[in-house]
Amino acid sequence: MEKPLVSVIIPTFNAEKYISDTIQSVQNQTYQNWEIILVDDASTDGTPDTIKVFLTDDRIQFHPLEKNSGTGIARNTALAKAKGKYIAFLDADDLWKPEKLEKQIEFLQTHNLPFTFSFYECIDEQGNSIHKRVEAPRNLTYRQLFFCNYVGNLTGIYDVDFFGKICISSIRKRQDWMHWLTILKQIKTAKPVPESLAYYRLRDNSLSTSKTKLIQYNFAVYRQFHGYNWLVSVFCMIGFLFTQLLIKPKYSKKI
Repeated sequence: MEKPLVSVIIPTFNAEKYISDTIQSVQNQTYQNWEIILVDDASTDGTPDTIKVFLTDDRIQFHPLEKNSGTGIARNTALAKAKGKYIAFLDADDLWKPEKLEKQIEFLQTHNLPFTFSFYECIDEQGNSIHKRVEAPRNLTYRQLFFCNYVGNLTGIYDVDFFGKICISSIRKRQDWMHWLTILKQIKTAKPVPESLAYYRLRDNSLSTSKTKLIQYNFAVYRQFHGYNWLVSVFCMIGFLFTQLLIKPKYSKKI
């Protein structure tokens, strides 16, 4: 029996330095029934030319956008072209371990789940380990996710037959968090594969390295995505900060 197809969505923008390793980490999967859909958001470096080298693999598609439109548009463009039973996400500077897809698909099928994610490890810009593994609650609830994004975007996989194709929010930042909130609102709880299956690259200009920007963009999620007024959003941010400072650190492990 043929294994179900997994559509891997990768938006790119000025990722020339990393995109080859990212694509190769998918090609090196022990689970081989996948398609990669790369959508370039009008890069100004050599990203498109780097990607074109990989187009000899007929499982890889490349769709350049004419103007810079944001990650959400790029992901939705890829989503519209996806043919897989499962949708998986990977950013252009992150990496998967070789057994990532195989273990997650097996986990979904064994536990009869429509969505799962996994733990992941952090690397620096050069790809070196910083000896940190990010974990998550074993039964992640919507309420927990509401105050903190425990789902690494590079690890999430969902079943299209269950959810349909879930469009990405047009809000420019924190789109992955809003995506998982949409999913958890339907299924109430989610279970991670309880091991690290991917590498998240921490870059100097990334959102995760800027606490001020993180607070700003999270506030926008409460205001725009959830539609709360200013006062309610402030109370939500207090809950977010409490979780970020006192609870989430418990799920970061030294390795």
